[in-house]
Amino acid sequence: MIFSVQIKVMPLKELLDPQGKAVIGGLQNLGLKNINDVRIGKNISLQIEAASSDEAKQIAEEASKKLLANPVMEYFEISVN
Repeated sequence: MIFSVQIKVMPLKELLDPQGKAVIGGLQNLGLKNINDVRIGKNISLQIEAASSDEAKQIAEEASKKLLANPVMEYFEISVN
């Protein structure tokens, strides 16, 4: 079976997010003063051939740990459809 997998990669909450800070500054300059925080991350879509959704999730987790996310600076969340 082919599974559609979404991986959300975000900076760790403890770390500064310079892109987020730049975006929030831009939004506030546009008059959107009620936005308090912005975090910028990545959304990665994979099509994985696997026997089950659990196997697809394992493959996505391995890909995330080995290449797609930097565990020192980022965390990731996986959803399988």
